[in-house]
Amino acid sequence: MVAFIVRRLLGAVGLLLIISAVTFAIFFLVPRAAGVTADDLAARYAGKTPDAATLTAIKERFGLDEPITTQYGKFVKAIVAGDTYDTGTEKIDCPAPCLGYSFRTNQPVLDQIIDRLPITMSITAGAAVLWLIAGISIGVLSALRRGTLFDRAAMAVALAGVSLPVFFTGLLGLAFVVHKWHLLPEVNYVGLTENPAKWFASLLLPWIALAFLYAALYARLTRAGMLETMNEDFIRTARAKGLPEKTVVVKHGLRATLTPILTIFGLDLGVLLGGAIITEKTFSLPGLGQLALDGINQSDLPVVLGATLFAALFIVLANLVVDVLYGVIDPRVRHS
Repeated sequence: MVAFIVRRLLGAVGLLLIISAVTFAIFFLVPRAAGVTADDLAARYAGKTPDAATLTAIKERFGLDEPITTQYGKFVKAIVAGDTYDTGTEKIDCPAPCLGYSFRTNQPVLDQIIDRLPITMSITAGAAVLWLIAGISIGVLSALRRGTLFDRAAMAVALAGVSLPVFFTGLLGLAFVVHKWHLLPEVNYVGLTENPAKWFASLLLPWIALAFLYAALYARLTRAGMLETMNEDFIRTARAKGLPEKTVVVKHGLRATLTPILTIFGLDLGVLLGGAIITEKTFSLPGLGQLALDGINQSDLPVVLGATLFAALFIVLANLVVDVLYGVIDPRVRHS
């Protein structure tokens, strides 16, 4: 198992290097290929009518007139060893890992990401617990009660959940649950360490809205997987041995069904940790997704680049955890 984890870690490091190179090229090489000059890039950091001296100073500060390979080398070096940025009036130290400096907000990009990270992690963690418990439980029960009223009703609700976007269910929840019926308080993020009760109450509606979408998908996948698994020979063998039905369903049937569920869960979790943009925008929660969106609207390339790399990091780490869990669930994976 140790060798298995080491191989996956080395692969994850290599993948992150490739992602950083591709992401950097998208933001700096592709615009040049489309005809955008260094002056055009520098103008995004200046005022409405910048003069030549201002553009020259910005190009020197950002190294925009240097070769793309040199710029990428400096970017990677800043991540590993840190960097120093000249704002024109003072020099700002950005310790490793440095993802750049935003001259629009006058803050290191990593500091902004860390400041927004607890919000995104809170949204993702709470919603993930809800959709895993609800989705898998409903999927298993629907498979065991195939063709019954419960099965038809659960799959009808699941179809509605898959079809309805988060911004629709979220706005409905805000309109009725919060403002009309006053069943939940206003969605206003409070830190977990500050007040756990308010943290839970303020995020419950975003959790439900986000979990409704994903739980519907997981219920359908679990039901399909269980229907296929429960007809396998090893299930009939387990029953023939006289094992309790609960053991047959949970230990043999559900365990074999979890492999594809884990794959999708790793991708979903990584994407949401990188920024649940629609959910955060719907409920006005300033998480990583909102940070990336603000960076795009303000043409703040360091913020957009840093948020993109951080999202990629979460996806890679989530898939790494999934690979390790594969080895726990299915020993054959460890020896493949």
